[in-house]
Amino acid sequence: MKCYIGLGSNLGDSVNTLKSALAALQHHPGIHLTNTSSFYQSKPHGPADQPDYINAVAEIETTLNPHDLLDALQAIEQHHHRQRDGERWGPRTLDLDLLLYGDSSIQSSRLTVPHPQIGKRNFVLYPLAEISRNIIFPDGSTLSAHLSHVADDDLIKLDSP
Repeated sequence: MKCYIGLGSNLGDSVNTLKSALAALQHHPGIHLTNTSSFYQSKPHGPADQPDYINAVAEIETTLNPHDLLDALQAIEQHHHRQRDGERWGPRTLDLDLLLYGDSSIQSSRLTVPHPQIGKRNFVLYPLAEISRNIIFPDGSTLSAHLSHVADDDLIKLDSP
């Protein structure tokens, strides 16, 4: 199944954290990393008194079902010392979001796919467009349509990872 994973970090050495997370995805037996966007620096959503984020999007092929993939992503976050303290949109060493799982729509107590904020986040949409411009979301909307509603003025594209 083709899936897209959003990566973000704003604590510690975020660039190296994202590189390490990508390596962990690649080395997981049920995941094959097929493409990675550039890294982007973005302003935080949520509390403003935190460092800028480094973000990217990874395209993977997986044999894992959605909840097992979520477990794998959370294990990688834990390996990178992710703290879940209940603060929404707060600073973090690593955030891995399952953005899309094929053309599936999933709603469970643990997982919502497509990611609920996918169409509003420039730090997701622009890296996603870099690696797969012609995506059609499960609701029939297009990546291009979402891009037309979000500015990229606060995104800084960094050198390729």
